[in-house]
Amino acid sequence: MIDGPRPIEVLLVEDDPGDVLLTTEAFEHNKVANTLHVVDDGEQAMAFLRREGEYAEAPRPDLVLLDLNLPRKDGREVLSEVKADENLRSIPVVVLTTSEADEDILRSYHLHANAYVTKPVDFEQFVSVVRRIDDFFVTVVKLPR
Repeated sequence: MIDGPRPIEVLLVEDDPGDVLLTTEAFEHNKVANTLHVVDDGEQAMAFLRREGEYAEAPRPDLVLLDLNLPRKDGREVLSEVKADENLRSIPVVVLTTSEADEDILRSYHLHANAYVTKPVDFEQFVSVVRRIDDFFVTVVKLPR
């Protein structure tokens, strides 16, 4: 038996290179052993999740960190498709976005987001948020295999 939680596969869907860098650094700073995969638009996210095209060999993510404002297919559309797909709906989706708009929060939960987190602009706060997400989904929550 392995002690401690197993590393998880995390799909980050984020088009802002700065936010990708911040998230990557936060994982490294927290010594998070999880594998972080990154795609930068909604079309790529769905291809990754469905293991299509260049993502045919992609692992099934245990967790999706999803920005709302994405090119080609926005995060709301991705969230809607994921939660409507019988093969994908069990994957927890955390909306990680800059928007604090009540409309975005409400709509995300109506689309069955598992959590809605507003990105802090301060690096240390951002690291703390990523750590809390990691702690919750890796050590507290039981994820489907």
